[in-house]
Amino acid sequence: METTYRVNRKHLGYNVKRLREILGVKQEDLAERLHLTQQSVSKLENKEDLDNETLEKIANAMNIPSDAIKNFTDEGTVHIVSNTFSGHYSALYNNATINNPIEKIVQLYDEKVELYERMLQSEKEKVALLEELLRDRPNI
Repeated sequence: METTYRVNRKHLGYNVKRLREILGVKQEDLAERLHLTQQSVSKLENKEDLDNETLEKIANAMNIPSDAIKNFTDEGTVHIVSNTFSGHYSALYNNATINNPIEKIVQLYDEKVELYERMLQSEKEKVALLEELLRDRPNI
């Protein structure tokens, strides 16, 4: 079965959308980075042509070169991902900036565990001080 890929260099909004999807960035996240609304990002993705300034802002927000948006093809991306990155796009995108909800939950959980451990240690220190005070106290 032969697969055909959509080549759409002239529709820059489509290229932005596809790259955003490939990088795992939601419209809401991109909108936040661009200081726009999600609806504005949706409108950008539906535009056939985007000015260079807008392209640069979008490219910077997604940590990719603007030429990647201008010259994007589905076929080229599939080729690069399958042959170069083995399914990992971390070289294309800085993972620290991805707003992945699961990673955020894990991070918050780890922070919570650390906080509980600090609180437990503090309580142990309090108990030890109270026990010491009780031992030093004369019996009445």
